[in-house]
Amino acid sequence: MLSVSLSASSSAIASGRARSEAAAAARRPGGIRLCGLRGDAPACGSLRLSHAAASLATRRAVPRAAASGNSAVGGSGGGFDYDLVIIGAGVGGHGAALHAVEEGLKTAIIEGDVVGGTCVNRGCVPSKALLAVSGRMRELHDEHHMKSLGLQVSAAGYDRQAVADHANNLASKIRSNLTNSMKAIGVDILTGFGTIVGKQKVRYGKAGFPDKEITAKNIIIATGSVPFVPKGIEIDGKTVFTSDHALKLESVPDWIAIVGSGYIGLEFSDVYTALGSEVTFVEALDQLMPGFDPEIAKLAQRVLINTRKIDYHTGVFASKITPAKDGKPVLIELIDAKTKEHKETLEVDAALIATGRAPFTNGLGLENINVVTQRGFIPVDERMQVTDADGNVVPNLFCIGDANGKLMLAHAASAQGISVVEQISGRDHILNHLSIPAACFTHPEISMVGLTEPQAREKADKEGFEVSVVKTSFKANTKALAENEGDGIAKLIYRPDTGEILGVHILGLHAADLIHEASNAIALGTRLQELKLAVHAHPTLSEVLDELFKAAKLQPKEVQEHKQNHPPQPLLKPTGATARCQGNKIDRIGRLHFVYETFTIFAACLDMGYVLMAVVIWFLLPSFLCSFT
Repeated sequence: MLSVSLSASSSAIASGRARSEAAAAARRPGGIRLCGLRGDAPACGSLRLSHAAASLATRRAVPRAAASGNSAVGGSGGGFDYDLVIIGAGVGGHGAALHAVEEGLKTAIIEGDVVGGTCVNRGCVPSKALLAVSGRMRELHDEHHMKSLGLQVSAAGYDRQAVADHANNLASKIRSNLTNSMKAIGVDILTGFGTIVGKQKVRYGKAGFPDKEITAKNIIIATGSVPFVPKGIEIDGKTVFTSDHALKLESVPDWIAIVGSGYIGLEFSDVYTALGSEVTFVEALDQLMPGFDPEIAKLAQRVLINTRKIDYHTGVFASKITPAKDGKPVLIELIDAKTKEHKETLEVDAALIATGRAPFTNGLGLENINVVTQRGFIPVDERMQVTDADGNVVPNLFCIGDANGKLMLAHAASAQGISVVEQISGRDHILNHLSIPAACFTHPEISMVGLTEPQAREKADKEGFEVSVVKTSFKANTKALAENEGDGIAKLIYRPDTGEILGVHILGLHAADLIHEASNAIALGTRLQELKLAVHAHPTLSEVLDELFKAAKLQPKEVQEHKQNHPPQPLLKPTGATARCQGNKIDRIGRLHFVYETFTIFAACLDMGYVLMAVVIWFLLPSFLCSFT
């Protein structure tokens, strides 16, 4: 995130932006909207643009109330204090606020803690600082890797406090950048906890100060989430703690148990083992990394767990965890996940609870607008519009990010926020969540977008299409071999009949960076037929995906065109007096459809030169015709 200079006044910047918006609108042809990177107007019909696509799309000029300036409360048009008020200044709220000002909306954001939310202050940002250290330590300690590159390194060590300071300083810098970027364009940052008190009304305030009430034409809830701690686990913040505490790196225990083997648990196992700790995973499901594609998870276990000082217990719950005290270690009581019978008790130096996150939605005043949460999540429709207890949309109220539970990722929250602003600005927009990538920043990294293979095959069985899978290895990539980082695989799940990408999964060097070519392809509706013709610089890691796309085996063009021109005709199920089924015979109408399909296939075989198949079909046809009654 770039920090924006504050030398110019907010009002001057807002005024300049409004003038540039008006000029740009005057230059645009009304009603034209480009789909992604190409001007393929026919493809725009049902395409659901993602955040990436939305930022590339040409916007329509839409009549709306002009914002007189984004400085103080008072007059956004229509009698409201603001066009948009956002409750929560995390990554999602920040993304929505910037896009709202770009669209000329008078905007305020309410934050009760610090700007940046979980991601910047207690999540993805400081954790990446720790992972950067763990990556360097792991490399320096790998004597074989260093020797293969011709390097000689003496014993490597680290300063725990300096590592912790690096993470804290990074969070502070990004937090400052986010704050300055909003102030520079005129977003009002209001301090306090926001509560919805009625339709288009929000009250905010903090302890020791009187509350203030404001009105807004539209409201976005973006309050994020907090670590989820199961019952029976006692948190002391020192020996039993969540990721919030772990990021402070106040200690590096000799032996730490990590409860949960998802993204958070895996990343912290990478950090702790690189710094010298032994790790024990406690996982309730029968396999580690349950949210990943099974094949990728199996390979990741071999690379990230089996080769390190890590052991694990699967199919068990941590029913009770007691912090260390009076010279006693942390005690973890394990029970069988199915039978609930006691299995064993672990004694460790510390325990990190990485069992996921829970929405932070208490105290928002949802009862004032008849909204009932579901397991704490605020119910929304596909446009992020909040729905009430009766299933009706609450007008002008939206919820984005972890608070709605659709996809608990910071960049997903930002994409949802931008999607909402698009709707507020008069352009219908539905975010395709299957196009949003995810990454685990271990060494090597794991990334994914779209469906896993089991999910894709389940979808194919329901909808009646074929699924194909191809894989490529990092061992065949020149750049990976130059780095001596050949451990890795890329996996493509796709439809061979249409060339549609259903999912891409990568384990390997810089996988988190590589995944975006696939995610943008899904977002823009780009098919493999086009991706096979794309050019990648050599030698680069991007060629891993280049080889992956080229390895996909698509059905011949003639077959694809024939299927498009001759869609299958469904059999009509006989009912009532028209039913003529006897034994294994089908009814007369059904046979007519079958004969029609047979003749169609027969003609197609002749057209494509499959003479032998055509002859076989011709000789089988009489056996179906003879059973008509």
